[in-house]
Amino acid sequence: MAGDLARVDRNQRTGTGRQSNMSMIKIAVDAMGGDNAPEVEVLGSLEALRNYDLGVILVGQENRIAEHLPSRWRKEQRLEIVHANEVVTMEDAATSSFRKKKNSSLRIAANLVREGKADGFVSAGNTGAVMTTAKLVMGSLEQVDRPTVAAVLPTAKGFCVLLDVGANVDCKPRHLEQFAVMGHVYAHEILGITSPRVGLLSIGEEETKGNELTKEVHQVLKGSHLNYIGNIEGRDVYQGKVDVIVCDGFSGNIALKISEGLTEVVLNMLRDELTRTMTSKVGALLSKNAFRSLKKRLDYSEYGGAPLLGVRGSCIICHGRSNVNAIKNAIRVAMESIENRVNQRIEKELVGLFRKSTG
Repeated sequence: MAGDLARVDRNQRTGTGRQSNMSMIKIAVDAMGGDNAPEVEVLGSLEALRNYDLGVILVGQENRIAEHLPSRWRKEQRLEIVHANEVVTMEDAATSSFRKKKNSSLRIAANLVREGKADGFVSAGNTGAVMTTAKLVMGSLEQVDRPTVAAVLPTAKGFCVLLDVGANVDCKPRHLEQFAVMGHVYAHEILGITSPRVGLLSIGEEETKGNELTKEVHQVLKGSHLNYIGNIEGRDVYQGKVDVIVCDGFSGNIALKISEGLTEVVLNMLRDELTRTMTSKVGALLSKNAFRSLKKRLDYSEYGGAPLLGVRGSCIICHGRSNVNAIKNAIRVAMESIENRVNQRIEKELVGLFRKSTG
């Protein structure tokens, strides 16, 4: 699956704006963030080191990290540990944790990016705190008003990017226009889609459908250089009609949470039905490979996490229940975002959009 999501040939690109003879990309990992931290973060980081040419900085309580670090890895030059004695919990409010826990693993990981000691960071911690910390510590790109959280979703024809999925509940037209550009760049550079089709999530395909926000954004995107195909409805999200789906964070978060819940329920119902009778058990056995492939296709851990687009550096927000595979893939996605110069492309594309919309 990692290969499916990384079609761009990394060997032909230097990526981050550095010269090829400079040091390798380093990703800071908030080792204390997830529900099963730090074990999952440590083991996921080791998997990333085994599979990719990069450096990892584990940030967190050093003694707890060491408990899960095999002795043979303790002298690995590509692996560093930076101590942080505080932890941001899932119960902490985003803004208060930023103000009060300045020595948290989350805050220090973001500081490493700001100081140029790391190129990006990964966290499976408190989503609100991760977004707040990344925006306030790392800062936004010059052309970006509001960074956006994007989610990669499986479709009938491949993958699509849904954004925003929660960073911005109340949006203005300009924000959705920027989301469209950032989604376009991410789909092109990370998913390898040559000319991403962009759609605007609304209550109908007709131009007259939707609220004032979607109607205004629709007109702007029609005149942009993006491959904009118009409005799409909720039922189209997983059909593969578009590669980028744009919406405000309120609608996007609801759509994402409904999707996650539905996937879990359907898989559980399917498992129950396949074990109900002897006949169904035999059918399940014969279809075992197909069901395994379907489960993997729907598994969030294969996608790594949700990128926070529009901030300086790279920030990947993982699910709190992330497993080792999810952390490994999140580190990979952070690395690929830097290698493929996603931030530079976003700034360039936004300048072009604004010139056309105001010209």
